[in-house]
Amino acid sequence: MHDLGPLELRLKSGSESFTANGEPAGFDLLEYWRWSGSDLVDNTARGVLAEYIVAKALGIDTGVPRIGWAAFDLTWSVGGDIDLAIEVKSSAYVQSWNQRQLSTIQFVVPARRPYDGNTGEMESTPRRSAHVYVFALLAHADKPTVDPLKLDQWEFYVLPTRVLDERRRSQHSITLKSLRELAGPATSFSGLRDAVRSAGIAAGLIPD
Repeated sequence: MHDLGPLELRLKSGSESFTANGEPAGFDLLEYWRWSGSDLVDNTARGVLAEYIVAKALGIDTGVPRIGWAAFDLTWSVGGDIDLAIEVKSSAYVQSWNQRQLSTIQFVVPARRPYDGNTGEMESTPRRSAHVYVFALLAHADKPTVDPLKLDQWEFYVLPTRVLDERRRSQHSITLKSLRELAGPATSFSGLRDAVRSAGIAAGLIPD
């Protein structure tokens, strides 16, 4: 009988070769990564990059592969038995394609039916699975000089999930104006750890 449980994932180095009939095909994984992932301004790539940046700010172990099907993006072990579930949302003014104007900033935040990759089943009731939301905005608006690797081009807003759950306006998305009203001023990469901790305290998940 086939084992159809979750795959055991390990980080790859990039030196792994593609093969054909058991022989190296002449190109490797690093070439694929360069080909597929060099556009960091692309919406999908930027979203994953934002997760990585937040993980680094919080000191989360990135020596294990990202799990794309998880109910939330990151788990931060704060200390003791406390694990904070974090959802990262990303947006940007600048896109890779030709633009007539800068993009309007909004973040999509609907409740969803969580998928359990261990059981292969989805919960029946939509909900937000994370304890805290981090909104990562690539705030640099000059297209010729935008560079997502420059951390000072980013700004971050942090909210306990319950603030979104209790919000009377749209439950599907939130604009930058509304986000600033709820979260206050943006924080930088260096201040993100303290901002997430404060959100965890506000949510009653971390002792003050």
